[in-house]
Amino acid sequence: MIRFTVAALAAAFATTTALPADAQTRLRFAHVYEVNEPYHTEALWAAEEIAKRTNNRWRIEVFPASALGNEPAINEALTLGTLDMIYTGTAFAGSRHRPIAISNAPFIFRDFDHWLAYRDSDLFKELAAGYDRATGHRILALTYYGARHVTANKAINRPEDMRGMKLRVPQAPLFLMFARAVGANATPIAFAEVYLALQNGTVDGQENPLPTIQAKKFYEVQSHINLTSHIVDNLLTIAGGQFWRRLNAADRTVFEQVWREAAARATYAIRTSEETLPAWFEQQGKTVVRPDLAAFRAAAAPLHNDASAGAGWTREHYDRFMALGARTN
Repeated sequence: MIRFTVAALAAAFATTTALPADAQTRLRFAHVYEVNEPYHTEALWAAEEIAKRTNNRWRIEVFPASALGNEPAINEALTLGTLDMIYTGTAFAGSRHRPIAISNAPFIFRDFDHWLAYRDSDLFKELAAGYDRATGHRILALTYYGARHVTANKAINRPEDMRGMKLRVPQAPLFLMFARAVGANATPIAFAEVYLALQNGTVDGQENPLPTIQAKKFYEVQSHINLTSHIVDNLLTIAGGQFWRRLNAADRTVFEQVWREAAARATYAIRTSEETLPAWFEQQGKTVVRPDLAAFRAAAAPLHNDASAGAGWTREHYDRFMALGARTN
């Protein structure tokens, strides 16, 4: 009897000491951005913070720079459950729930204050909830990705300057709306392959925010940075449904709080860098073009509610979006 008790106690002790390792769950988070971009550095911060706030029960491994696939691939992996969390552009999320992509319509935002109003709005909460219902996933945060600009080996001052141009755009419908508005030939190419496509002339230009143009070194193979500001882009932090359903209420709160904090930190960093990068590109010998955007806005506006051009939202969504943060006096 004594032997049995000692053996039982030893077994119980062994089980108890093994619990922290056994209880730790490792999660896979993937995105397509470079390791020096705020999206990645803030994802690393969030991973550390979540581990700290959950007593190391949840450990997140972050896979950057398309290591686990391009945007369509990581969105699919989230659904399959082979990834637990991702960053993805709202245009890609729109392939599963079209209204969420409204913020990617060209020239739909007036300015950064309009973006802030949208991020904090009931409209965004409703659209995010619609995505959650449609997919079973959970949108945790919205991050400012930046105003997108066109790089090329020529100046672009008017929409006509882009007519017939082979323009690399992401593989999502709302970017085709911009190309259609200016008469460019949209050429979807995986993000990781854009530099080479520019270098060998497969495309004439590409469009991305200034921090991404710097991080991906697109300026090395393009002479002109054209500040078209045609799309103000966003990243969604999304938890896969299979993973999210495993969390208790307290852990869900931790994940939501931490990822919102990470989104705010990345948003501030991107907004700050946008203000200084035009001068930095000029110091690299690049020509920075500041076109009058009125003609671009006029070309894009008629497509905002055109379903054949990619609009997947209601007129009510659109009117509420446009009214956000608008001055009433």
